[in-house]
Amino acid sequence: MTQKPVALTLGEPAGIGGEISLKAWATLRDELPFFLIADARHMQSLADLSGVPIKAISDPAEATSVMPHALPVLDHPLPAPVVGGAPNAQNAVEVVAMIKRAVDLAQSGQACAVTTNPIHKKALQDGAGFAFPGHTEYLASLANVERPIMMISAPELRVVPVTIHISIRKVPKVLDAALLEQTIRVTHLAMINDLGISAPRIAVAGLNPHAGEEGTMGTEEIDFITPTLDKLRAEGMNLTGPMSADTMFHPAARERYDLAVCMYHDQALIPIKTLNFSAGVNTTLGLPFIRTSPDHGTAFDIVGKNIADPQSLIEALRTATEMAKHRGTI
Repeated sequence: MTQKPVALTLGEPAGIGGEISLKAWATLRDELPFFLIADARHMQSLADLSGVPIKAISDPAEATSVMPHALPVLDHPLPAPVVGGAPNAQNAVEVVAMIKRAVDLAQSGQACAVTTNPIHKKALQDGAGFAFPGHTEYLASLANVERPIMMISAPELRVVPVTIHISIRKVPKVLDAALLEQTIRVTHLAMINDLGISAPRIAVAGLNPHAGEEGTMGTEEIDFITPTLDKLRAEGMNLTGPMSADTMFHPAARERYDLAVCMYHDQALIPIKTLNFSAGVNTTLGLPFIRTSPDHGTAFDIVGKNIADPQSLIEALRTATEMAKHRGTI
């Protein structure tokens, strides 16, 4: 292996991040290099139980040579012991610091991309005053990006929600022409630069049932969604819509586009999680570095049972590496 490694963060230490990282190494050891930023003592205890070897490293450059033989762990000590399934707010500051460390390594060119294991937001809020809804918004603040774009992808579908983690009743108040235009522009550029799709085909959902049905079920499509799409089409973008969301995700419809832009969180995530719950990848578009994540949570209820499915993390690491190849950071 000669390529730069992906920087993987542990996420919530009491969650399944450590377990699935070990399992991901077992699958990817001969395919692509990555290193885990984590407390080496904690990871050694998990490794002893699983039988998967780890090796503490002090420099990301060591990861490529270590990878075929053991999971490279860039040691980042935690102040408090880790108890599986029981998040400890005393570790929160260092959990956040692991994320920042991964970003710093990517921005300095020592890692080709960042992949993040799931965090527990309440523990971070209680112990570190974490003031962000999640990873996506925190990473955007580190990069001085005003508004990040969340893409969820699986082999069957890619989706981008225009509004993300807000109440459904707030969506019509937040959604406007400027936000929609910005989302489509960032997404279109990322599809070219990061996904290697030279002429992206983007389908755009309407906000209302039946895309408003000519204003009888809502006027947002008439007021600003269609005019925004027409403006971007005039610039050469291949956009379809606004489409009725209940008819755009069946197999024949999905063959006609490369990505679907949806107006709110569940409009985007319900279809993709229905199609492929275990292999979804969360990617943050519009950042100066590449960031992917498995599309699931900390799963405290199954910690220590050795049944956590690593597939989403495996796909997240693969996606990060492919994006790095397209962007040229590898």
